[in-house]
Amino acid sequence: MRLLYTLLLYLSIPVLLLRLLWRSIKAPAYRRRWLERFGRFDTPIVEGSLWIHAVSVGEVQAVELLIRRLLDRHPELPLVITTTTPTGSERVRKLFPESVLHVYFPYDIPAAINGFLKRVRPRLLVMIETEIWPNLLALCKQKGVPTLLANGRMSEGSARGYTRLGSLSRNAFADISVVAAQTQADANRFVALGVAPDSVQVTGSIKFDIRLPASLFEQAAVVRRSWGDRPVWLAASTHEGEEELVLAAHKKVLGTYPNALLVLVPRHPERFERVAALCRKVGFKLAKRSQERLASQDIPVFLGDTMGELTLFIGAADVAFVGGSLVPVGGHNILEPAALGVPILFGPHMFNFSLISQMVLNNGAGFQVESIGQLAARVTDWFGDASMRAEAGERGRRLVAENRGAMERLYALIEKQLPSAT
Repeated sequence: MRLLYTLLLYLSIPVLLLRLLWRSIKAPAYRRRWLERFGRFDTPIVEGSLWIHAVSVGEVQAVELLIRRLLDRHPELPLVITTTTPTGSERVRKLFPESVLHVYFPYDIPAAINGFLKRVRPRLLVMIETEIWPNLLALCKQKGVPTLLANGRMSEGSARGYTRLGSLSRNAFADISVVAAQTQADANRFVALGVAPDSVQVTGSIKFDIRLPASLFEQAAVVRRSWGDRPVWLAASTHEGEEELVLAAHKKVLGTYPNALLVLVPRHPERFERVAALCRKVGFKLAKRSQERLASQDIPVFLGDTMGELTLFIGAADVAFVGGSLVPVGGHNILEPAALGVPILFGPHMFNFSLISQMVLNNGAGFQVESIGQLAARVTDWFGDASMRAEAGERGRRLVAENRGAMERLYALIEKQLPSAT
């Protein structure tokens, strides 16, 4: 089965290249460094590295603390970080400009994987969340490189999808050395898919181990003053088809609070201009963060069209709606607003964060909305009751504080694996 999978991958190389070219029309960074995705790059050979794969910005943010701890406690250990997206690459380079090697993740083609392994010669591969690549896992096992799936999550739907792949996925899961699962339910699904039972541990979600800069609240206060004395709600990490719904909800909010400000932050930077055009099309004047324009009282929408400032905008808002949830994307991390004491709203599609969203609901730190009407109603309710906002925010803060510790448990697992791989 893996032979057929590999053959199909080789045959699909022209399609992969065309996909990169197509994506580069909206995000020019996809046009660069193509050879890295085929395991070819010019850096000197790295002997005995620790390889961490974090798909994009969210995963990079989640493991920042882990990487800093490894750099501090193992300064002799070369760290190689791979991402799939240019935005992930940019975030790695901003956080760790000289202390780690960043390379794009190679395609799951034996020639690309072998070329990559020859250059970085890892002693351990740590994959963040669910990145299952049959050839990568098989070749790492063949070459004696342990693999650790960190912060592992496996929804029922994803498990069914992997099961349909038969022996291809069964063998791939069996090749994983260690799984650090977020919950017992995730752990049970990994075992059912083929991971050895004694190779799975429940460590919790590292996304609770949020690190907030000491100066964040001061910076957020400065941003808030620039928005003026008005109620502010944030729509974070929104996707295609979701901005229309958020803007429709904002029109309803303005009916009750005519001076309300919506801070709109699309998930993907290549969509910034399209979202700006959409705002104008539906009749909203807007200010852009990139143009450093102040959001005066007659401007109802502020577009967060910069990278790395979402946490700052969350800290400056009264209410935070987290996107990818009104459309069937699966949601995004809702713990940053919780950690900042900002009450949270999200839509019905939270299947990628089902446990965390349920914990937020159970603890009264947020609400799940099913429609633009409900979204607008919850925003206006919270605008009108500061004590209710404060109580929900404090519940979120407590929830995050009480569930910290997954990073320590994950770090201990990595320490156990490193000596066996030397």
